[in-house]
Amino acid sequence: MAKHIFLMQGAGAGAYEEDKELAPSLSQALGPQYEVHYPAMPHEDDAPYEEWKHVLEQELALMQGPVVLVGHSIGASFLLKWKSEIGAKKPIAAMFLLACPFWGGNGWRYPGYEALMLPKDAATHLAMGRQLFLYHCRNDAIVPSDHLALYAHILPEAKVCLRDEGNHQFNNDLSFVAEDIKSLPL
Repeated sequence: MAKHIFLMQGAGAGAYEEDKELAPSLSQALGPQYEVHYPAMPHEDDAPYEEWKHVLEQELALMQGPVVLVGHSIGASFLLKWKSEIGAKKPIAAMFLLACPFWGGNGWRYPGYEALMLPKDAATHLAMGRQLFLYHCRNDAIVPSDHLALYAHILPEAKVCLRDEGNHQFNNDLSFVAEDIKSLPL
């Protein structure tokens, strides 16, 4: 049986197409024993939480066994918020968050940012321990790399990786994420 990976895109005009190159990179690096799911999210310009939540939960219901969640940019923020509020009816083996914007506090404060802001006790609700991975690139021109430090502070058990290069899209090479996924006892 294939191991399921759910990859959630970022937001903004053209985000699905831009992030689309991440899916084959991850799939190829993982190999045939893994199946990467990469659905187009509705209304990517403004990423409505409830609509994205509906798509995520529909997709997860179709997958057997524990699932690995991978999110990029706003998609990473979404997965973190969803897991901190909802938990999961389906077992989540691990979460891999790439270039994840930090909302509120010393992070971003755009209109409507509260929809993705984590509760103060997020670490308690996430209960992911060392199965939570945070990645960022020092030269990310879209989400500043200091957002990674903000998450590391509130999620002290997470594995944190700051890469020197790769920009916001990690040069469309997620082989390093695949290596961490393969190290998991799935």
